[in-house]
Amino acid sequence: MASRQIELPITGMTCAACVRNVERALNRTEGVIEATVNLATERASVNYDPEAASPNSMIDSIAGAGYGVATGQIELPITGMTCASCVRNVERAIQRHPGVLGVNVNLATERATVQYVPGSVRRSDLIQAVEAAGYGVVDTANLEAPEDAERAAREAEIQRQKRLVMIGTIFSVPLLILGMTRHFMHSVPFLMEAVPWLAEDIWLFIFAGLATPVQFIVGKQYLIGAYKSLRNGTANMDVLVAMGTLAAYVYGIIVLLGILFGFSDVVGKDDYFETAAVILTLITLGKLLEARAKGRTSEAIKKLMGLAPKNATLLRNGEEIEVPVDELVVGDLLVVRPGERIPTDGVVTEGRSAVDESMLTGESLPVNKEVGSEVIGSTVNKQGRLVVEASRVGAETALAQIIRLVEQAQGSKAPIQRLADRVSGVFVPVVIGLAVLTLIGWLVVGQVPFTQAMLTTIAVLVIACPCALGLATPTAIMVGTGRGAEMGILFKNSEALENAHRLNVVTLDKTGTITKGEPTVTDVIPVNGFDSIEVLRLAASAERGSEHPLGEAIVQSAREKGLKLSQPVDFEAASGRGIRATVDGHTIQVGSPRFVIEQQIDVTTVNHDITRLQSNARTAVLIVVDGIVAGAIGIADTVKAGSIEAIATLKSLGIEVVMITGDNERTAQAIAREVGIDRVFAEVLPDEKVAVVKRLQEEEKRVAMVGDGINDAPALAQADVGVAIGTGTDIAIEASDVTLVSGDLRGVARAISLSKATMRTIYQNLFWAFFYNIVLIPVAMFGLLVPMFAAGAMAFSSFFVVSNSLRLRNKRIKEIKVALVPQPQIKPAVEVS
Repeated sequence: MASRQIELPITGMTCAACVRNVERALNRTEGVIEATVNLATERASVNYDPEAASPNSMIDSIAGAGYGVATGQIELPITGMTCASCVRNVERAIQRHPGVLGVNVNLATERATVQYVPGSVRRSDLIQAVEAAGYGVVDTANLEAPEDAERAAREAEIQRQKRLVMIGTIFSVPLLILGMTRHFMHSVPFLMEAVPWLAEDIWLFIFAGLATPVQFIVGKQYLIGAYKSLRNGTANMDVLVAMGTLAAYVYGIIVLLGILFGFSDVVGKDDYFETAAVILTLITLGKLLEARAKGRTSEAIKKLMGLAPKNATLLRNGEEIEVPVDELVVGDLLVVRPGERIPTDGVVTEGRSAVDESMLTGESLPVNKEVGSEVIGSTVNKQGRLVVEASRVGAETALAQIIRLVEQAQGSKAPIQRLADRVSGVFVPVVIGLAVLTLIGWLVVGQVPFTQAMLTTIAVLVIACPCALGLATPTAIMVGTGRGAEMGILFKNSEALENAHRLNVVTLDKTGTITKGEPTVTDVIPVNGFDSIEVLRLAASAERGSEHPLGEAIVQSAREKGLKLSQPVDFEAASGRGIRATVDGHTIQVGSPRFVIEQQIDVTTVNHDITRLQSNARTAVLIVVDGIVAGAIGIADTVKAGSIEAIATLKSLGIEVVMITGDNERTAQAIAREVGIDRVFAEVLPDEKVAVVKRLQEEEKRVAMVGDGINDAPALAQADVGVAIGTGTDIAIEASDVTLVSGDLRGVARAISLSKATMRTIYQNLFWAFFYNIVLIPVAMFGLLVPMFAAGAMAFSSFFVVSNSLRLRNKRIKEIKVALVPQPQIKPAVEVS
């Protein structure tokens, strides 16, 4: 059986050490092939063998490591059940679906309670499973979307941290004020004489009463986390916090015992209850702020998910019926009124309107749609009434693919993260070692009292922040990929986002990338006694069996002129070069001049015409009838709006732009001059594009290949970054590293600019994380930091990293404006007669 992939939303992670703990636990689970965990998204991506592993076994492993998985629960009202056998049938049908954790069917209430992993199961999937088993489900409209369960779990965690901060504040603030006042009074003897009641030992018991709820209510999560981490043979942030706060609290308890049992002269009467309480409150406040900020990093993907309409207006037998979008099937006719979102991908069968696609493509101008036009689900119909035939539904829609791709990119690890992961692997043990060294050093070398050495040691423990290291890269990647999705730029993984900022060469496929990919016949030039109509008819008849764009252009031109075409026989095609067929008893060859010359056919009669066509940016196609050249056909492809500006922008960014085309050198150079490209590789066959990319890479250049994402797949794979130009619903996700949804070439420059901005943010985050720890840990070791200040700094360090990443959401991706020289319009060499 083939392996399966599942995404598990993890709860309870605080730092990179937690990531390793969860990864280790999952990878040790029998049947798990590979598991990767992302701290910023708090998700585990698991590839597993369904014969040997299940989501429940993975959740058990995660729980054993001390963490949790957010789960959801829905109820389905079942119809058609009559006995216990029916119950087992329904349970078995639902349980088979990947992502279902448990199901309980009650015959008396006729309800199925399903526990599931959010995002992996749709309600419609469960309904289909029940119906396939021969039963029914009552439609209800008040069920939450699957992603709502995960959102609810994250919100519940934020609320829990908020309650803990409030509890900590209620007890810590008076404790801090009283404790600091008492310490100050102790240092000024005449004040103690003036206010003798503050010297009473009873205050220490009051302080203990205020600190204990904080230690065991607010601090419970750190104590449990530390225990589970140590039980698994690792150490995370919880270990540092637990060690530091327990040291202060336990010392305070020892002081109390000294007073009760008469050995206070040994341990003294200086308690540090307020130190433990304030540290726990500040660090929990930091966790709260971090959780809120991390929630904002995923706003882009949530916004995409929120675009999908819940209901659609179905046109059935002339009547309009409102149905849930989950129930749509391919072929359904849907009515879309002005102002409504189009429910799913489809083709317009009736009406005309302008559609706002900006939420998916990033293009602000509405796109005109008429009968035959493709429309994308979740885009907004601005004007007229449309009737749309559904062509893709559910997980196959463009929006679903975009969400899946963004989630995949956000969950992947960038190469730059490896350094932080390696440091995080030894971070906590090293800090504990430094803390022990600090304690011994101050006691032995510094000859200071134990309490002072202990406070310095506590400062070392709580100042260290592995969280900032763990969050530096994934939060920036998360915000960057989400921002890209809003701009119509889809990164397949975080490695592609990282690699794009290093590019110095962009290679462009001509047809469909620089040009519209809609070639049209502009010239028909007969020679050797043939007339233009017969040349066009014979060429079009032979090309009827071809799928090449140039062949289709010839057939289209003949049909527009009303020519009657014959059926070709013995059709043969030479990929990217030409075709051979028999038409009306004549042997016809249609292809490039090079193709014809290779057949040992004399082309001297059309050499002048070939040169003229090619110099005017036309592709010259020769027609040979029974071994004699009958004429030449000129075919032109219109340059896309924005191509000239896009190329000029790339060049102004210091990037070399190269064009690859199967056209001859003259035609290629003419088009290159028109759009402003200096370097051209012409007469390149489809399977030779890889060699061109390799040649550029051998020049020690970082190369991006921009193509249609299908025909250029090998070259896209060879390039350092492959960029597919998508159009509408045609999003070639698998073929490329980056997909431009709108098909606008200007998106390449935007993608590179976004990559540069994201990498700058990552470098800033890593600098802060390393600088913070490298500088402040030694400062704490030398006794220059009070533990409470250290806790405050630690609490806000990870919040700073997440907040810095969030700046990407509002950062304007610069597009360098360049002065464009108007290009002369090239007139046809010979009009088609």
